[in-house]
Amino acid sequence: MIYSFQELLWLCAAAIVIDLIVGDPKWPTHPVILIGRLVKRLERLLRPEGRRDISPAGMKLRGAVLTLVTIAVSAGAMWAIVTAADAVHPWAGYAVSAWFISTTIAVKGLKDAAMLVYVPLVQGDLEQARKYAGYIVSRDTHDLSGKEAARAAVETVAENTVDAFVSPIFFALIGGAPLAMLYRSANTLDSMVGYRNEAYLHFGWCSARLDDALNFIPARMTGLLLIATAGLMPGLRAGRGWRAWRSFAKRHPSPNSGIPESVVAGALGIELGGVNRYFGAESERARMGWPERELSAADIKATIRMLYGACVLILTGLVAARLWIG
Repeated sequence: MIYSFQELLWLCAAAIVIDLIVGDPKWPTHPVILIGRLVKRLERLLRPEGRRDISPAGMKLRGAVLTLVTIAVSAGAMWAIVTAADAVHPWAGYAVSAWFISTTIAVKGLKDAAMLVYVPLVQGDLEQARKYAGYIVSRDTHDLSGKEAARAAVETVAENTVDAFVSPIFFALIGGAPLAMLYRSANTLDSMVGYRNEAYLHFGWCSARLDDALNFIPARMTGLLLIATAGLMPGLRAGRGWRAWRSFAKRHPSPNSGIPESVVAGALGIELGGVNRYFGAESERARMGWPERELSAADIKATIRMLYGACVLILTGLVAARLWIG
């Protein structure tokens, strides 16, 4: 089962539409949930609790095994499923591919998660806003101010425009559903073990570096898409977004996440980053943007509009490219 580039264009366009309509369904079991279960089982085997005699190099090797097995199983299973469907009928192969590519992207899910923070904020229910902010960020959220809860949501939408949308589509255009699922498994690994703490500093090293490498090109594509989106939307400033990218992105500890966050901060005229708390300890996050005003709940919706603007640009580009090639 090898699809032409023209077929991949249609499959990716169909996947985006499916995600915008359906989002992340609870049934059947989402592939990311299955990947997460695989990672947990492998972690129990490779990093047994109570073992303190494994050297840092040994932990890195075990982490590399975790990474390679997870991405191989995820991509291999996806290839087998799509190949079996294609053997039944080519249109079955198309349908299965489009569906599974849609499960690797999460535009609607990302919007819904951010709106769960936005709605209680505008209603004055700070406790609910803190609760739902805790679902989308790893920092402490029990004592966030309204401004900080809004910042958490804005940063999440901006950063995940890469992980939840542009990167999966980028890899799907190269290798269809199997390569898109390989990316999603690598990104899931990073979210589960790619931490710089005592438990995962060495064990999660390979997963974190692979995620950085896979997102390198898509992150820069996302920056350009968000700048183009800002140029098309009233009230946003594309030029300022570009200058913020050049000025602030390199300050972020991630080689990729600082790009969409700095562009959003510049385009909206706000400041992202600042003091976060993790398990009660304060951590200063790189500050990005030139604040012209206080960040507010309205910036959550503005960032969602930028996400959807990037989505529309890519969808339009896919359809136009297919029609032009055809």
